Amino acid sequence: MMENEFCEGGSVKCKSELDNNDFLDEKRKDGRQKPYSCDICKMSFSQKGNLIVHKRIHTGEKPFDCDICGESFSQAHTLTIHKRVHTGEKPYRCDICGKSFSRSNYLTTHKLVHAGEKPYRCDICGKSFPEGNRLSRHKRIHTGEKPYHCDICGKSFSLSDLLTKHKRVHTGEKPYRCDICGQVFTQKHTLITHRRVHTGEKPYRCDICGKSFSDGSCFTRHKSVHIIEVTYHCDICGKSFFRRDHLARHKLTHT
Repeated sequence: MMENEFCEGGSVKCKSELDNNDFLDEKRKDGRQKPYSCDICKMSFSQKGNLIVHKRIHTGEKPFDCDICGESFSQAHTLTIHKRVHTGEKPYRCDICGKSFSRSNYLTTHKLVHAGEKPYRCDICGKSFPEGNRLSRHKRIHTGEKPYHCDICGKSFSLSDLLTKHKRVHTGEKPYRCDICGQVFTQKHTLITHRRVHTGEKPYRCDICGKSFSDGSCFTRHKSVHIIEVTYHCDICGKSFFRRDHLARHKLTHT
C-alpha cells in the first residue's frame, strides 16, 4: 500500500509525489531544470522569485525606494548597495592595504592591483589595465570620444565624473563641506587642499631650496624660479619675468 502524508493545507499527497518534488528541487538547485519561464522573452529560471525580479526589466517596476533621496530600484539588495552612497558605509576591506569599498566586486577588482594582474590590454598603444572599464576610458584618449554631454550648455566629456563636476558650474552645488570651518566646495580635491589651512600640512617640498607648499599648483609655479631660462618677456620694454602673472602686473605700468 502506498504511504500517504498530509500537506499543510490538509490534502493528502502520496509519498511518491513528495519524493518526486524533492527530486525536482534538487534538479533546480543543480541548474538542470528551470520550470519558471518569462512569458515575454521566454527566459527560464529555477526559482519563481528570480522570475518575478526578472520581469521588472520588462515592466519597469521599481518597488524599492530610497528614503533619503527618493531614487527607486527593482531589487532590494540594489537599494541596500545604493544607500551606502549616503551613509558612506564601506563593508568590504582589502586585507593587504586596508582600503575599503562599498561593493564586493569593487574589492575583487582592486585586489588585482596588488597581484599585478592587468588582463585588459589596449590594442592601440599596448598599455594594460586591471579593469575593463579603465581600458574603455583609456581608449577615449585615442578615439577622442566624449560620450557624456551636458544638457544645459552642450559641452561634452570623456568621463561621466567630469560631466558631474562640470554641471556644478550651472547648479552651484557644493557638496564638499569642511568639518572645521563649514566652508563648502564643488570638488573634493579643493576641500582637501583647503583643510591644510587648518592643519598646516605642506606636502609639496622643493628639492632645490627646501621650501614647502600646501597646494600643488603653487609648488609648480615656485619651481619656475629655479629655471635658468626666463620664459615671459614684456613686448613693450623687453623686461623678463619668471611668472606669467608677474608679467601681467608689470604690463599694467605701461597703460
